[in-house]
Amino acid sequence: MRVLLSVIYIFLLLALSGRCSDVYSRSDFPEGFTFGSATSAYQWEGAVDEDGKKPSVWDTFLHSRNLENGDIACDGYHNYKEDVKLMVETGLDAFRFSISWSRLIPNGRGPVNPKGLQFYKNFIQQLVSHGIEPHVTLHHYDLPQFLEDDYGGWINRRIIKDFTAYADVCFREFGNHVKFWTTINEANVFTIGGYNDGTSPPGRCSNCSSGNSSTETYIVGNNLLLAHASASRLYKQKYKEKQGGSVGFSLYAFEFVPYTSSSKDDEIAIQRAKDFFYGWTLGPLTFGDYPDEMKGAVGSRLPIFSEEESELVKGSSDFIGIMHYFPAFVEDIKVEPSLSRNPDFYSDMGVSLTYLRNRSDFGVRV
Repeated sequence: MRVLLSVIYIFLLLALSGRCSDVYSRSDFPEGFTFGSATSAYQWEGAVDEDGKKPSVWDTFLHSRNLENGDIACDGYHNYKEDVKLMVETGLDAFRFSISWSRLIPNGRGPVNPKGLQFYKNFIQQLVSHGIEPHVTLHHYDLPQFLEDDYGGWINRRIIKDFTAYADVCFREFGNHVKFWTTINEANVFTIGGYNDGTSPPGRCSNCSSGNSSTETYIVGNNLLLAHASASRLYKQKYKEKQGGSVGFSLYAFEFVPYTSSSKDDEIAIQRAKDFFYGWTLGPLTFGDYPDEMKGAVGSRLPIFSEEESELVKGSSDFIGIMHYFPAFVEDIKVEPSLSRNPDFYSDMGVSLTYLRNRSDFGVRV
């Protein structure tokens, strides 16, 4: 099945080197290429407890660890008009932002917050009136804390119904102006960080105060796909004919580089890494099932799609959003079985990753 990549979000770090010998301009890109910028609600809005907003898992995660937080952030909630002016001055064609679920529907389900609703309507109208195309993400790591406390959030299949109802509100209220919807942002990284490593909200892992990296990582990944597919089906059935928009899904992509250039094992490990990082979501979205490599490695811990679920997920994305910031060295690892060891995403994958966040880090090992 062919996946239609009608919209790809490309974040380009255009570094100037020497005496500005590597300068890019719009003429270097094809006609019709969209130049935009992006942020998330938690990074941009601030106004953490104003006008009816309740906490998200980001609020709880950072405050409980006394870490720098988004209580104020860029204060976009109060300064969105000035920010749109900056976008115009910058020459942006589009702006991708996320809805704060706990600002729009404070408890994650139930009544809509009228002040939160009006804020997003005002902001979207401000963008459109200045010729900037709004691209909206529904979930960017910030699940309402109420749902996390109530039933465990993404580890519980109840989230599928609540997410679909939330998406319904967004499609209904904003869909006349919004034509590009991303349901889940960086689904693979969100799941690994939040449920395998415990380094991002809700901070669950086998070595954390709560969680199980060997099972929850895959349960959450499965529920994300089903929630996306449910929202996508709703849009197609209820809104697409009238609004004419598209619904997609986003994942994080590395450029995988072999740790040792002469190692065939590392080359083979790169394919495993691709199956786990990309095939984990793209396999179901394209073929309705997980890659065979994942099924063989994870076994019974990997959820199984029913026939109905497989058909629901397959072909449910009109586009795939790709986030890419830096490459990673891939090294094959041989994991020795141990009854006392709890497997996780990385040991299942059989790969060690070294992230190359600086240009000076790059270079194939020999």
